[in-house]
Amino acid sequence: MITKKNIGMPDRIVRIAMGIIFLSIIPLAFFGPKTPLAYFGFLGIIPLIAGISGYCPPYDLMGINTYRREKTAN
Repeated sequence: MITKKNIGMPDRIVRIAMGIIFLSIIPLAFFGPKTPLAYFGFLGIIPLIAGISGYCPPYDLMGINTYRREKTAN
């Protein structure tokens, strides 16, 4: 399935950072204080995948596009 990009670079950087931060709390679910909130770290997979792929399905449904095409020098 080929999708067009709809996430710009600043948005991608924020999503990747958020995904890494959320994923970093997963070890708390298995080691250290046993808190059920640590399982929310698995939600970090969603922004991480969106940031890496450059495509966000909710953006597509709402018609939002923050991606700017690279200008080619002719």
